[in-house]
Amino acid sequence: MGTDPAFSRALGQRGWLGMALPQRYGGHLEDAGAGPWARYVVCEELLAAGAPVSAHWIADRQSGPLILRYGSEAQRARHLPGICRGEAYFCIGMSEPDSGSDLASIRSRAVPDGGGWVLDGQKVWTTNAHLAQHMIALVRTGGASAGRHGGLSQFIVDLGLPGVSVRPIRDLAGGTHFNEVHFDGVRLGPGALVGAEGQGWEQVTAELAFERSGPERFLSSIALLHTLVDAVGPQPDAAQAQAIGRLAARLVGLRQMSLAVTHELAEGGNPAWAASCVKDLGTGFEQDIPEVAQAVLDVAPAVAGGSDHAQVLAAVMQMAPSFSLRGGTREILRGIIARGLGLRQARS
Repeated sequence: MGTDPAFSRALGQRGWLGMALPQRYGGHLEDAGAGPWARYVVCEELLAAGAPVSAHWIADRQSGPLILRYGSEAQRARHLPGICRGEAYFCIGMSEPDSGSDLASIRSRAVPDGGGWVLDGQKVWTTNAHLAQHMIALVRTGGASAGRHGGLSQFIVDLGLPGVSVRPIRDLAGGTHFNEVHFDGVRLGPGALVGAEGQGWEQVTAELAFERSGPERFLSSIALLHTLVDAVGPQPDAAQAQAIGRLAARLVGLRQMSLAVTHELAEGGNPAWAASCVKDLGTGFEQDIPEVAQAVLDVAPAVAGGSDHAQVLAAVMQMAPSFSLRGGTREILRGIIARGLGLRQARS
């Protein structure tokens, strides 16, 4: 969750942002050594090193690819070059009060007005809304007759517009990367609509595949696994060796699953249920690491002072409950997986 705009710009200057976006928009897709696979490797290394990537992460991971796939040529020309330079930051406008991960129940609404739109409503748990210039928001544009999944559309919302207010939500660890965002009569131009009106459900499921399948869904706690290995040392006892070995085996399996979803995304597919598998299993793995660490090594977590392992353990323990909430709750994900396997019928 570390944020450093100067670091983001430096990544852009090195060509390590927009690696899966075309050169004509400032990306590097056609460059030798670039593309979605190279981007995956760079992301893994940034996560493993604990680099401060939060500023640009959402834009590079999902907002850019979404705009490339569904946006207008004017939207691509306006937003993608800044994303590739590490200067344009986006947040995700999905969850709402009383909706959570049930996106089909959202109530924020945009109504046509004078060739544009007027937006009213509220989003919550919006990561980095206080830092981003834009939000891609999923809102209602159709009536009740459109059903739960019909009548939804996505808009690019300039967060500096009149009527937009952003309020931080302080979490258990004292951080304020979550926010609630209010829209009070926000006037949007006709060019704010992403894709076609009423196509929002299809678009957002494709976007969530980008969000749920990446290496951050199983590497958020990797620093703790590193400090655990260092603290145990080169001569683990049998229980320590078995526990760490099991974590390593799970990590390898999750990486292979994530790479398989990356392949499908690179081929233009929409692997929503497969991505949900990665996210569900990955966050379970991340939440297990602090439990295993405490079971095999008698080191108490320390918010201040203590060893590197004790401090990382404290930080991960405070964040771990959110891992199975952000990006979709475990219950919602398993419903998506069940539908993907034909075990449950989707509601219209």
